[in-house]
Parts: sequence; structure tokens; C-alpha cells
Amino acid sequence: MKKLVLLISVIAFVSCNKKEYNILSGTAFGTSFLIKYQDNIQRDLSKSIDSIIKSVNKSLSTYDKNSDISKINQGNNTIIVDEKFIEVYNKSKKIFIETNGVFDPTIGVLVNAWDFGPEKKLKNLDSLQIKNLMQQVGFNKVHILNNKVIKENNKTYFDFNAIAKGYGIDVIGRFFEAKKITNYMIDIGGEIRARGKSDSNTLWKIGIEKPNFDGTQSIQKIVTLNNESIATSGTYRKFKIDENGNKYAHILNAKTGYPAKSNLLSASVIAPLDCADVDGYATTFIAFGLEKTKVFLKNHKELKVFLIYIDNNSEIKTYQSDNFTEK
Repeated sequence: MKKLVLLISVIAFVSCNKKEYNILSGTAFGTSFLIKYQDNIQRDLSKSIDSIIKSVNKSLSTYDKNSDISKINQGNNTIIVDEKFIEVYNKSKKIFIETNGVFDPTIGVLVNAWDFGPEKKLKNLDSLQIKNLMQQVGFNKVHILNNKVIKENNKTYFDFNAIAKGYGIDVIGRFFEAKKITNYMIDIGGEIRARGKSDSNTLWKIGIEKPNFDGTQSIQKIVTLNNESIATSGTYRKFKIDENGNKYAHILNAKTGYPAKSNLLSASVIAPLDCADVDGYATTFIAFGLEKTKVFLKNHKELKVFLIYIDNNSEIKTYQSDNFTEK
């Protein structure tokens, strides 16, 4: 998550079918957000949401030098981590095990080295440097004991950015539900958690972006969320170009330390799970590529997936899982 810049404002009240929805928009975690919620007693919850995002940022943002995760990354082994850090850690561990280490939040030192993180990149990065940095990587080399993070290698650098934004969405969603708000949609940077019905009194409809390479935006597919979350990860927009003109994607292969080579341009995952979960799976599938993702899905029927990929003839194609039914 990038450094928090939070600008929450109540834009409007939407009235449709006798339902009034509050609409909030602004920026958080280095991206934009849009939140809609239906509240019978019309509470302005913007300040509470402000506080929630700040608390997530304080626990998990590598862009905040005073956050818990930053202090841990700096080698401070006295930090008592909060329930947010522990939950994201446990969710990450689950996906780490399921994916045989392809999803690994201890890849942070390589994220920085490749210039995708908050720290300075390494110049003239070569295979020997990458091999040495990989000694600091491995989610199986860290654990939590008495709410403190124990690292076998003190230089291990956590980066939960592949899951933390989705988790921030979940915390807001749980706050709504604690307030007895059952109809809402939270969209932060394209990751979405939706519950109940929309302001048009129908299930929430969400557009999956088409991978345009010219910078324009258009919709590839419309999906319906029925008390579900959706996350999309892609390689066609977020990448770096080095001094030699080589382009490399922001998603790294935790097995090699190099940017993932994938035929997937976009992976969208939908499930009745937390947004953090689908966020982590979407990132993993880009690293997997098309065929490995198909194999993984055979044992994960709870996930609905829509993939956009480049085939052997360099043509853009789509694939959707068998349980991805049209609505």
C-alpha cells in the first residue's frame, strides 16, 4: 500500500426505489475509492472510515516509515503486532501453503530491488545479487510468537501489498455490518466487496476492464456480485522499463526473484470470501499463468475466475471457470 492520502467526502445521496445511498469517494492506499452504502438512519460514517483506513495503514503500510510493518522490516523485533497484522499474516500463510510458495509476502526485498517498492532500487541488478537477496525470502522462515514476529533472517522484508488493500476493504465492510448496514459496495482501486443490493435494487454489477495498451479504458465483461468480493490483477498497465528498453511486470516470481513471465494479461477472481483472499489469489494467478491456474482451480471450486491471456498466436483470448455463470 502506498502512503495514505485520505480525502473522504460525502458527494451525494442517491434515491431510487425508496432507498437512499450515501456515496463516498476520495483516495486511500495510493489509489482512488468509491463507497456506496444504504443506511436507514442516514449516518455520515466518513470519519469512522477515515480512522479505519489510518489504522490499517499504521499496521501494514510499507510506505509509512512509522508503521508496524516498516519497523519490523527495519529489524525491530520488539513490535507487538495488532490483530490486523496477524489476520493478514495468517491469510497470507494459507495462500502460501496452497500455492507451494508462489504467493510469498516475504518477497519485499526483491520488490524494492526491482523498483516496485518504497525503498531504493538496486542498480545493475544481476543474477548473483538476486541469488543473495533470495536468501532473505521464505514465508516458512518467519512466524509469530506472543504477538511478535520472529524471523530466521533479520533482513527478511514483509510486503503485504498483494493482499492488504483487499483487507482494508474487508475491515470497512465488517464495520458496516456491525452497524447493521447490509447493502453496500466498497471499491478501492478496483478491488471490491459487495453485499446486498445496489441503489437500483438489483445485485451489484461490476465491469472487468479490457486490457488496452494505449492507456484508454473500456469494459471487457460485466459481472454480478451476490454477496461476493472481486479482485483483478494485471500486467498490461503496471510495469517498468529499464535503461535498455526491457519491460518487466510488477508481479514477481517468489521462486526465482525475477518478474513473473506469464501469458495472462488479467486475472479476475470472484468468491463469497473476504476481498483480501481474492486479492491474493488474483496476484498468484498472474504468476501461475493460464495452465497452472486451471490446475489450481480444480481443487478450489469456491473461486470463480475470468482470465484474459495471449495465446500462442499472440492473439488476446479469454477463459472463464466452469462455475462462472452468466447472470
